[in-house]
Amino acid sequence: MHSCRLLSLATAVPPNRITQAEAKAAARRAFGGKAALFDRLSGVFDNAGIDHRHIVAAPAWYEEGHGWADRNAVYLQAAEQLFEEAAAAAIAKAGLVPNDIDGVVSVSTTGIATPSLEARVGPRMGLRPDIRRVPLFGLGCAGGVSGLATAARLAGAEPGSRWLFVTVETCSISIRLDSDDPAAVVATALFGDGAAAAVVGNGEPGLARIGGSAEKLWPHTQRIMGWDIEDPGLAVVFDRAIPPFIERELRPALDAMLRELGLERGDVARFCCHPGGVKVIDAIEAALELPQGELDLERDVLRDFGNMSAPTVLFVLDRLLARGIPERVLMTAFGPGFTCAGLLLEAP
Repeated sequence: MHSCRLLSLATAVPPNRITQAEAKAAARRAFGGKAALFDRLSGVFDNAGIDHRHIVAAPAWYEEGHGWADRNAVYLQAAEQLFEEAAAAAIAKAGLVPNDIDGVVSVSTTGIATPSLEARVGPRMGLRPDIRRVPLFGLGCAGGVSGLATAARLAGAEPGSRWLFVTVETCSISIRLDSDDPAAVVATALFGDGAAAAVVGNGEPGLARIGGSAEKLWPHTQRIMGWDIEDPGLAVVFDRAIPPFIERELRPALDAMLRELGLERGDVARFCCHPGGVKVIDAIEAALELPQGELDLERDVLRDFGNMSAPTVLFVLDRLLARGIPERVLMTAFGPGFTCAGLLLEAP
């Protein structure tokens, strides 16, 4: 993977923007039949570190009842639009045209698309009919890192090839008013929608060198994070143990990943992390013995966009690139499994 470069990065969000105060007021109305549950947990809106988010449907849509068909129809329409917007921007930023792309890796876990998203939008974007397609499902928040790593491995295996990576998540359509699970209220306070795309290839300077990747899967942790598939739609699985688990387990896991990459923690100038929530960011800083507030860009992205699942860490990377990428960066993200994905980036 050392010959593979990050050639471009682009992000996209849907047009509906809602402040956290507006989201809290709408959620109070929407959870009216479960007032005691909402009142007990409503403080999460105030303490989430979020100012505003972007969502794929008008706010009134979320106060209505919807089944699988309605939810997935919204997913398909929004995901196709976000995919095309982010992908087109990434290709243009790389100085390429769609016909130059040899393969595409697509990551999305918040809806079902068969044919997959890149098959739906590729022809109208101008992607070649012989393009290689690798759609990935089930990665959750880790998909931004593991999906980009997959694209880099494929590009590195074929010198001269250029691969497009796109991740789209519409977390907000999973909001469930019929659930008595506290996680349903927490998700309503955290989730936003968005997309990110990147082009990777080799032999060109690019924005950064991709130095390698690694993953850690903890056994017997499937109920920490994920989706339950139920009749009305996806139901979020959020365990309150996530922050203490990260604080306890992250450091040895990352040390093992870095050893696999031939590095030590001191060789990393900055960590670029998925900001799953304020408590998660705090736990990462504590686990890695970083000064509190070190992960400033993570907090900024969480404030401006909420938790968009897989694309979120790419929004952090976008701001890090704008600031000026340090000599060596380790991207990290947690996802269902429970898993941690890591990707090493080095200054070009």
